[in-house]
Amino acid sequence: MARLTRAQQQERTRAAVLAAAREEFAEHGYSDAKVDRIAARAELTRGAVYSNFPSKRALYLAVLVDSVEHVGEAASSPAPDEAAAAFARVWLERLPWSGETPAGGSLQSRSLDGVFDDEPGRTSMAQVTKLEALLLALCLESRTPRGTRRVRLAELVLTLLNGAGHLAGTAPGFGDPFDVARACGHLAHLDLADTWDPPHLPFVAPAQRAQDPWHPPAELPDLLTGRPAGFDGDGVIVFLGTGRLDAAEEAVRAARPGDRVTVAVTTGDPAELGRLVRLRIGDLAGCLRRVFAPDDRPRLRVVLDHRAAVATAAAIPETGDATECAVRVEAGTIVARACGRGAAYAVASMTRSGQAG
Repeated sequence: MARLTRAQQQERTRAAVLAAAREEFAEHGYSDAKVDRIAARAELTRGAVYSNFPSKRALYLAVLVDSVEHVGEAASSPAPDEAAAAFARVWLERLPWSGETPAGGSLQSRSLDGVFDDEPGRTSMAQVTKLEALLLALCLESRTPRGTRRVRLAELVLTLLNGAGHLAGTAPGFGDPFDVARACGHLAHLDLADTWDPPHLPFVAPAQRAQDPWHPPAELPDLLTGRPAGFDGDGVIVFLGTGRLDAAEEAVRAARPGDRVTVAVTTGDPAELGRLVRLRIGDLAGCLRRVFAPDDRPRLRVVLDHRAAVATAAAIPETGDATECAVRVEAGTIVARACGRGAAYAVASMTRSGQAG
């Protein structure tokens, strides 16, 4: 038998750790799971586990990311009144039945209850949920009159669904998921006075002109489609840390017609916060693909730039979880750059004549 290469051996070890961790978390839940037991299940040392995953939280997130399936592709989208309810029905399919054990049910529903109990984690969770709401809203807006904003509706739908998910773990059997889905549909009829008018935008400094060569890195996967996200075309690339993801809407709303907008998520903690982004956005994207046809899904692309390859190519300094920068690329050249609050708006709102500071 041929001897395994180092890379093959590392992959085998990682697979063994993930399989053992899945069993441990399904049996004991996140809080009561023990890394020592995971190592014993995998017939490895504790050190071998930590050499692949730096913390129990990183390992739990890796197990959840590994469980996300991208099946199904909608050929057509539901009518506007039905869109929110259809999304809710797909989302609720993950919830466990009342006979499921609490630990197994949490793993099945990909619950993060009690996983992020520190300030950076809670901040990133809130910001990822903001990005989820934007992505769902853009799909809902595709089924409504032009100029209609549906972010508040998307936030209410996600609030109701996440509440149902929490109750499924703490009070199994409570509530009817079909009622929850119907309620999400009825939310679409509420007048939420939803407008987009952030008060800081009038004070945003113009983007700075540039004439820098653009040598994009190897393609990274788009978390929304799973396909490579090419960086060789014209458009806006917004670099946002996991604590700044709500600024993505600035680029979307200010973008010129035909602009390709890419959100490159940066983080100083790829093992935990990076996996959180992969889990939540990948999971949401799977639901959106099953409900909305390709033409009704956002033109926005989301990539995880945890090694800062894209940011380095764009000469973005000191990327991390507080990053907020943007560049405009045209004809293989970076023609504008901005950093700080409002950077996405400043770059995305430039006119065709190249207006900048």
